[in-house]
Amino acid sequence: MRTLICGSMAFDTIMVFHDHFKNHILPEQIHILNVAFLVPDMRREYGGCAGNIAYNMKLLGGEPVIMATVGDDFAPYADRLKQLDLDASHIQRIANTFTAQAFITTDLADNQITAFHPGAMNFAHQNKVDCADGIKLGIVSPDGRQGMIEHARQFADASIPFIFDPGQGLPMFNGEELLGFIQQAEYLTCNDYEAKLLQERTGQTLEQLATQVRALVVTLGGEGSRIYAENQVHDIPPAKASAVVDPTGCGDAYRAGLMTGIHKGMDWPTCGRLAGLLGAIKIAERGGQNHRFTWDAIVDRFKAEYGYSL
Repeated sequence: MRTLICGSMAFDTIMVFHDHFKNHILPEQIHILNVAFLVPDMRREYGGCAGNIAYNMKLLGGEPVIMATVGDDFAPYADRLKQLDLDASHIQRIANTFTAQAFITTDLADNQITAFHPGAMNFAHQNKVDCADGIKLGIVSPDGRQGMIEHARQFADASIPFIFDPGQGLPMFNGEELLGFIQQAEYLTCNDYEAKLLQERTGQTLEQLATQVRALVVTLGGEGSRIYAENQVHDIPPAKASAVVDPTGCGDAYRAGLMTGIHKGMDWPTCGRLAGLLGAIKIAERGGQNHRFTWDAIVDRFKAEYGYSL
């Protein structure tokens, strides 16, 4: 099934400071802050919510179609997508811009200082959902503000079921706007922090919000996830990770599993378990797109993990 993945494509530059930020930031001098951190370790990863979700869906045997806007510097990422046989026909290059990118510095206590440049992502609204043919399921994940608004409306107008996944983009919207997204969407996903913010902004409880969609999914990190659907609450146990290395992209892997489960008509407890298993596989590797698996391997590990077959 062709699924349309609307969201960001980004480069993540990750640097490690071999000390603690607190040893170099004087609290009484914070008003004249001027610090520099020597970072001997640096790596550049391919990321962005749309890129990460599509990567995982492809490994699961799906047909993800990426819809995103990128900048003049996108060539290395484009080459990677071609090697992975990922559909990039609806990735639009915006002249004289950079592809969205995050610059992340981490200290030895795993504290992070991040600078994010949205770049071409701000032009996401130039892409139109109806330009992609044969789409049966979609997702609106973090992207340019106007792009998220318009893509949700376009999915609804085309009667294509989609997941609203506000993620890091949630603070861009007020309560009325968030309710507008939810009323158009078939599914809603967020993590536990975003769920609290969503309730604050909309003035509604998760139980109330869940009545407006087929399913509301809340991920809980190492505690698993919770799915509100069909007047039931399904508590999904966490899958066991072989190692806990890097949480970057775990939520995107989860959403890829969720979309695959929806496409295959799985019940909600199974959807949640499949999604959680992908998150556990991802967390054992650095970056959002360096883990590997096959559908057959997922089937085997799922049975070993949960005691029944997909």
